[in-house]
Amino acid sequence: METAQSRRRAAAPGAFTAFVRFVVCGGGVGLASSFAVVALARWIPWGLANALITAGSTLLATELHARFTFGAGGRATWRQHTQSAGSAAATYAVTCAAMLVLHQLAAAPGAVLEQTVYLSASALAGVARFVLLRLVVFARGHAQGAAGAARPVPATPARTTVPAGQAALCRAA
Repeated sequence: METAQSRRRAAAPGAFTAFVRFVVCGGGVGLASSFAVVALARWIPWGLANALITAGSTLLATELHARFTFGAGGRATWRQHTQSAGSAAATYAVTCAAMLVLHQLAAAPGAVLEQTVYLSASALAGVARFVLLRLVVFARGHAQGAAGAARPVPATPARTTVPAGQAALCRAA
């Protein structure tokens, strides 16, 4: 008998479909976040603005990825939020480094250049994040809890006992 959870797992999207969904969901959140960072950075330091927006957008994106992108079929677990936050921390470091380099190279970069650098760094980090989320965070094997885990397959096939009468027939044939 097939459960609803196993049907959802069976319906997990392929890599291409998941990547398109990742770009739409994560990219949409990322694009909105980039504008929010620039706006918030007018009132607080840029690094703090980026940290706050990254935290909020990571929570939202993780939920979207759990529900739609990777076909997990429900809300993200705490483990998935934690692992996703780790990948977001790496993305935060990449975007901060890119912006630091930009400000070292240009004394007063314009908003368009800042957006271009920020979005380029986010896109590169996003591809790496997609791979990590797909292969580790939302991998099918991780979707199963301890109670729902499949039984391990024996390394060698189990021996079957053949009744004595049939064994004699097999030898005669």
